[in-house]
Order: sequence, then structure tokens, then C-alpha cells
Amino acid sequence: MKILTAKQFANEVQDQTALLSNEQELDSAVLEIIKTVRKNGDEALFNYTEKFDRAALTALTVSESEFAEAHKLVDEEFLTALRKAKGNIESFHIEQKEQSWFMDKEPGIMLGQKVTPLDKVGVYIPGGKAAYPSSVLMNVIPAKIAGVEKIAITTPPNTEGKINPYVLVAAAEVGVTTIYKVGGAQAIAALAYGTETIDKVSKIVGPGNAFVARAKKWVYGDVAIDMIAGPSEICIVADATAPPGYVAADLLSQAEHDESASAICITTSEKMANLIKAEIEKQTASLERKRIIEQSINQNGKIILASDLNEAFEIVNEIAPEHLQLMIEKPGENVQYIQNAGAIFLGNYSPEPLGDYFAGPNHTLPTNGTAKFASPLGVYDFMKKSSIISYSKEAIQYAADEIIKIANVEGLTAHANSIRIRKDDRNA
Repeated sequence: MKILTAKQFANEVQDQTALLSNEQELDSAVLEIIKTVRKNGDEALFNYTEKFDRAALTALTVSESEFAEAHKLVDEEFLTALRKAKGNIESFHIEQKEQSWFMDKEPGIMLGQKVTPLDKVGVYIPGGKAAYPSSVLMNVIPAKIAGVEKIAITTPPNTEGKINPYVLVAAAEVGVTTIYKVGGAQAIAALAYGTETIDKVSKIVGPGNAFVARAKKWVYGDVAIDMIAGPSEICIVADATAPPGYVAADLLSQAEHDESASAICITTSEKMANLIKAEIEKQTASLERKRIIEQSINQNGKIILASDLNEAFEIVNEIAPEHLQLMIEKPGENVQYIQNAGAIFLGNYSPEPLGDYFAGPNHTLPTNGTAKFASPLGVYDFMKKSSIISYSKEAIQYAADEIIKIANVEGLTAHANSIRIRKDDRNA
């Protein structure tokens, strides 16, 4: 794992920005998939599933018998843990729910905002290198709390055409019974435009690989999306009081996601930097996903030496990491200096996996620096708002001249006429 000064890190970021890979080839492939799904519907989904997942399906939808079989394959300890996590996630997200509101601004004028849940939502759950029942909870629960009535999950099958049993059981626990055996860009296209089997939705949420992310970008506008998620990221600010073994373990917890994951530590202590580096090498040797971790750490792992905490926080705010851990003295007092981060974990006993699985806040977070303007997935993502405007005859008379003046300045005389006809109406 490289140890860099803050200046060296800044230069490296600049170099990487200049060398961003060309995404035209990926986009070309994704657009072709979207076009084919729109044209051929279910037939395209069957063909792509056989091509990419090596599964010859006879049906796209998970059956009741498959749900029943899944429940036999998971153990009670998992169910107990899942249900506790579900309770924590529900308790946190219910606080986010917004209500409609109305106010009487002055006599004859009522204004307000009507909050309405989305009608149909599609949730993408990745397959491939791992199974993610936690992502089922994190994406479905806020939608349920918002009041979304129709929620469908799409996820790639294995070569036998089956869905991971832990994913199926998690879906059943949150009340989703519509699950499609479709992955990749073809799943996003199906949710966005509909097929003979899959209904078109209003919004698509959930993480995925590069094909899924690009497909979400291309269908956006025809359908809403949560975000375009990139590889997982963690940034840890560690001073001389942080246990180096804890820091290393937390960095590795993100590096194991995939080879493109990013694990960065910013420390004010050169001694700590060397201790963390040694711990990473030691712990990696005994981990199951060693190959993935080593590639991730070699490509994207960094320990940055900052002159003080102020410089460390400046670097954090520039990176805008998905996950940030403050493993420093008085983290609660220093959190005020953090402006850009998806989720912030305070202290030595609040590791990132706590947020991934159990604490309650959502683990679907902005990546690739988008925490500078984006927020974690929440109940608010599954609700839309309508403005309410009500003026009486008397109130419109009072405001008419000002409205007509502004409309005329903009050259929109029909707008002005809409107001004038009411102002001049003798019956008003």
C-alpha cells in the first residue's frame, strides 16, 4: 500500500483525471442492449440471460415454490440477524417521512405542498461476486415507508437459473414477491421501458456493475434513478490514538468488494502510517478474498500523510468519499469540519460494516465524489411533491396588476390576458 504526502496525492489525482478511460465502447454495448430489449422484449431478456449468465430460463419470474425452497436453505441465525437489521433500518427511515402541508398566507390565499409516493419502483440487486440481502433491505424499506405500492426486484440468476436464497428470503421479509431473474443493462432497460412480463416502473434504484450504472444513465429522463454508483470507497482519518489493526481491518472491508474499490487512510502520524501498512499486509494474508483485496489495494489503496487534522479534513472534502471514518480524538467535535461524505462513522467502535448491515442509516450512498452534491438513499427518494395554489376572487384582483406587469415584460401577453380577463370580469 502506497504512503504519499498530501502534495503527492494531489498530483496523482490530477494525473488520473487526465487519463480517464474512454467509455465509448461500454456505452455502445449498453445502448445496443437497451435498443434490443425495447424492440424484442422478453425474447431479448431470455437471450441475454443465456449469453451473459449462462442460464437457459423458461420463466423470468421467481415462483412461489422457489421462495419456499429458499426458506429451507437459510438458517435461523441469519433470519434473526436479518430481522434485527430490518427493525433498525425501519426505525431510522421512518423519521425521514415527509407530510403534506398547507398554509393560509393571507385572506383568500392558500398555499401548500402535497406529498405523494411513487406508484412503481424497480430495485436492482447485484449478483456475481457476492449476494446482497442487505441491499434488499436498504432499497425496499424506505420505498415501503414512503408508501410505494408496487415494488419489483430484478437480479441475475446463477447458471442453474436460480436466485440466491438469502436474497429471496430478504425480499419476502420486506414484503416483495415480484422478483425477475434478469441482470445487467438488460434488466435496467426492461424496468425502464417494460416487456411482456416486466412492468415499466417510475424509478430504478440499487447498485450494480459498470453496465448497470451506464444503463441507468442512459434511461434517465424516461424513468427516474437514484444515482449512478461507482466502485465502493472508504476513507479513514486516523490520528496517533487510532488502533492500527482496526484501521487496517476497516480499509480491507471495502477493498474486498471488488478490484476497483478504493481504500484510503489519511493520518497525521508517519509512525501510524507504517503500522497500518504492516497490518494490511498481515491481515490480507488470511482473508478469503485475498486476490481481490490485493488488486484493489495495489491499484487504489493509499495512505496519505497530512500535516495536521485541518489538512486531513481538506483532503476528505475534496475526495468526498462514500464512507468516512473519523478514528481520532473527539470525533464528534470535529465532524463539523466535514462537508462532503456519504456516511460518517465516529470513533474506533463505529466501523463501516456497522452501517452496511445493521445500524439503520442507508448504505446506498453517493460515490465518485458525488457526495459533494448528493445524499444517501432515503424515504424522500420515493416521494414526489406537488405545489398547491388557491386564490379567491378577491385575492386574484389584488395581485392582478403585478402579475400582468411581469408577464408583459417577458412578452407573454397571453399570460397577462389570463389574469386581465379575471380582473376585468364584472362578475368577479
